[in-house]
Amino acid sequence: MSSDATDDSVFKALANPTRRNLLDRLKEEPRTTGMLCEALPEFDRCTVMQHLKVLEDADLIIVRREGRERWNHLNALPIKRIHDRWISEYASHAISILDRLKSDLEG
Repeated sequence: MSSDATDDSVFKALANPTRRNLLDRLKEEPRTTGMLCEALPEFDRCTVMQHLKVLEDADLIIVRREGRERWNHLNALPIKRIHDRWISEYASHAISILDRLKSDLEG
């Protein structure tokens, strides 16, 4: 998959508040699908599984099966790649503008 297509799938996955909520829960520690379903009682198991599938397709979670349990682990690398490509470049540009502004105001 190309870098742009990968980024698109990550952005699509992150665009949904329920999926961001799931990722926030996985940030704390890996959880089984059952644990995640219990944490989101407003959704049925099928809906949670659909959200997890989008996250898995975007490589934002890694699924490990242990017996009958399905453990979901956060994979933060795609988010880091988005940060490195998009956010850090814009942040460094903004910092240089603020630095110039500070110099102009002090000068």
